[in-house]
Amino acid sequence: MSAFNLIIGIVPRGSAELLTHAAVEAGAGGGTISRGKGTAANSFLQILGLADSDKDLVYVLVSDETTETIMNAMIAAASEKKQPFGILFTLGVNSFMRTGIISGKDVSDMETTHQLITVIVNKGFADDTMAAARKAGAGGGTIMNARGTARPGEETFFGMDIVPEKDMILILAENAKVQPILDAIKALPCLEKPGTGIAFACPAENFTVLGKKK
Repeated sequence: MSAFNLIIGIVPRGSAELLTHAAVEAGAGGGTISRGKGTAANSFLQILGLADSDKDLVYVLVSDETTETIMNAMIAAASEKKQPFGILFTLGVNSFMRTGIISGKDVSDMETTHQLITVIVNKGFADDTMAAARKAGAGGGTIMNARGTARPGEETFFGMDIVPEKDMILILAENAKVQPILDAIKALPCLEKPGTGIAFACPAENFTVLGKKK
């Protein structure tokens, strides 16, 4: 069992605050919102709320103990919306880094071969973060624009300064490289100040490389 869980919601564009507000009211420190586009080829995906339309993706990192309470609050907030409205699911988080401290379990001997490292930093720090990750063994990553949310008047989320504009970096790495990458990221001068970024790792199952093999 993971000490933390990442709650992910996919809802119509402009609806993210409905979920993040409910999560915060239920005890979450805040969340991160990014934009996406749904695409569906059949009625089943339409039911899941993944039809062709602009979407908001909601990310809320919570402790295992509070996951059920916060998820129930988010579900209740959307209960009056016409179906299909969206989907909600969780990912177990094995390693979590904030204010230079990494907590969680050793992933080097896990059954899965890869981990998805997610780094959320204030806008402008993504290139430095990715450069450090590459030096530690990362093959590459994906950078997304996002924004932070929290209770009105609060300045922090999981010890992270609330700056509306965020950079979200996704790095898929082999288990043996996860810890060195996290260590390299936490040592960045731009992240020395407490609250300027967080990072967490989730197991990635059924990993494969697409395309023609050489």
